[in-house]
Amino acid sequence: MSRQTAVEVINVSKSFGSYQALRSVEFKIRENEFFTMLGPSGCGKTTLLRMIAGFESPDSGSLLLQGRDIVDIPPHKRRVNTVFQSYALFPHMTLAQNVAFGLENLGWEKARITARVGEMLERVHMSAFANRKPDQLSGGQRQRIALARALAAEPEVLLLDEPLSALDLKLRQAMRDELRTLQRDTGITFVFVTHDQEEALDMSDRIAVLGGGEVQQLGTPSEIYEEPSNRFVADFVGETNFVEVEVLEATDTSATVRTPFGPVITAPSSTRMGQGKATLSIRPEKLNLGDQVQGVGFQADVVNKHYLGGYTHYQLAVGGVEIRASRRNASREGDAIAVGSSVHVGFVENAARVLAA
Repeated sequence: MSRQTAVEVINVSKSFGSYQALRSVEFKIRENEFFTMLGPSGCGKTTLLRMIAGFESPDSGSLLLQGRDIVDIPPHKRRVNTVFQSYALFPHMTLAQNVAFGLENLGWEKARITARVGEMLERVHMSAFANRKPDQLSGGQRQRIALARALAAEPEVLLLDEPLSALDLKLRQAMRDELRTLQRDTGITFVFVTHDQEEALDMSDRIAVLGGGEVQQLGTPSEIYEEPSNRFVADFVGETNFVEVEVLEATDTSATVRTPFGPVITAPSSTRMGQGKATLSIRPEKLNLGDQVQGVGFQADVVNKHYLGGYTHYQLAVGGVEIRASRRNASREGDAIAVGSSVHVGFVENAARVLAA
């Protein structure tokens, strides 16, 4: 049985002066889903989040929450809460008072507020800090209190505006796990905005990749990464090699192309390609080297390499183009391919993707 729709964005457009931030954007967010809007600065993701929260209005189009049009409903009357990048905690209040603040404004009874505050502080592992002030906390602890405050009022949707960007790397990684666990435990729909592709791939049920004010692709993390619909998505999400190829023939789902490596290959494509120039996208980790070669094979010269512990990244030259390959160092002697040598390279055709030029 399919899940109900929590949020529906219908043909939404928005301009700020001569700058068009959003162009006829449409998608649905399901109930109890961890949904991420991913894209570079200026792509429209934060504008969309602010529209769902009620801080911005679309120039045209509709926004539905649980099937109800909310465009004309003020922010405080929407069952939507936001966790901001800055956390926005009240510095003069204790943590317990911060969490209670919204519930008091909603007119909850005192006993119910006390119970809910205790429950939320326990959920985010902050019960022992209830009487502290925000300036006595680390960044990660402030983040937890901001989450507890936003979740306390049992919103239908929780909006998260790049909430991990101010944290250091290890804390960001730990908070990812905590956010995902919170989402699963509460069953609340999370709408997460980030420019960090790793965060998006790690936490999301589905991702909307935005670029130029439009949804470039909507799909699961594996669909976005393994089956990019266009060059923008392939380039923005993860690393990839772009190689110019010539399309010889094509169907709706694949294209046979001549590569500069030598072999003619047939690889998946997102749209039917006409004959002529196209772009082959192949992720560095999909290229096998030396004794690991599978599928289509060719020789390449090793121009440079970078040892990064678990992996070594190689820069290769073949057929007048340079490509990058990543090889996992499974043993201490894993980095045995020398700069200046010739190496056998291969990849499975289904691991590549033919995109419009």
